[in-house]
Amino acid sequence: MSKLELPGKLLLVGCGKMGGALLRGWLAQGVAGSDVFVIDPAPKGLDDVVARGVTVYTHYDDIPDGLGPALVLLAVKPQFMDEALEHLEMMAQPGTTFLSIAAGKPVEYFKKSLGMQVHVVRAMPNTPAAVGRGMSVIYRDPAVPANILDLCGQLLAAVGEIAWIEDEALMHQVTAVSGGGPAYTFLLIEALAEAGRVAGLPADLAMRLARATICGSGELARQSPESAADLRQAVMSPKGTTEQAIAVLTAPDGIQPLMNRAIAAATHRSRELAG
Repeated sequence: MSKLELPGKLLLVGCGKMGGALLRGWLAQGVAGSDVFVIDPAPKGLDDVVARGVTVYTHYDDIPDGLGPALVLLAVKPQFMDEALEHLEMMAQPGTTFLSIAAGKPVEYFKKSLGMQVHVVRAMPNTPAAVGRGMSVIYRDPAVPANILDLCGQLLAAVGEIAWIEDEALMHQVTAVSGGGPAYTFLLIEALAEAGRVAGLPADLAMRLARATICGSGELARQSPESAADLRQAVMSPKGTTEQAIAVLTAPDGIQPLMNRAIAAATHRSRELAG
């Protein structure tokens, strides 16, 4: 990837796991620390970025009046967004871009708070961004200039893959599938390890096997041109042990209907958060 260049100063609002992952991704791609400012009421583990010139504020009142960021990235939790926007209204100048990664908050919500004069871009990354393997989906709002969308795409591509959607309403399903997907994967690791323990393995060995197997299989799926179904079939031998396990997992009461219900529940909650 070529060096990432900003059109001006960038203000990161919220520097938790996701905000911190993005920030370190930008710095790794050549963004000057002196161009990045962070506001977080309880910053933790940011000594490394401060050493690279990033300025960290703990109170909104600490932000100087003349900061004038070209882009504000909103990485606070949805329940804290109203408060954040109240403090950021002064930055809602014509041409300023607000990039939100908050679940359930549509573009219209930000426009009502900040005004129609700002550009609002909505995206949903996920936590593997912390290791440069994130998946971010961005809503391609036709009201936002192409160069602004391109910049937002570059910022998110600094920590993994990106994809675009034309229909903002699909962001609910995106949130359910890839936004929450890492948690489902970690739960699978837990469940596989526990099943191994119940079957008689020592708990520490069962967890080691489960973690290595899930992580290795994910990397194989990423690198292979074969479909997930083909990769699964390649593990199975006729009337073998894996076939017996897959028969249980693909039964009418198996993993697919359970996953369908889980994604439906997360999608429903995302719509509730949208109001």
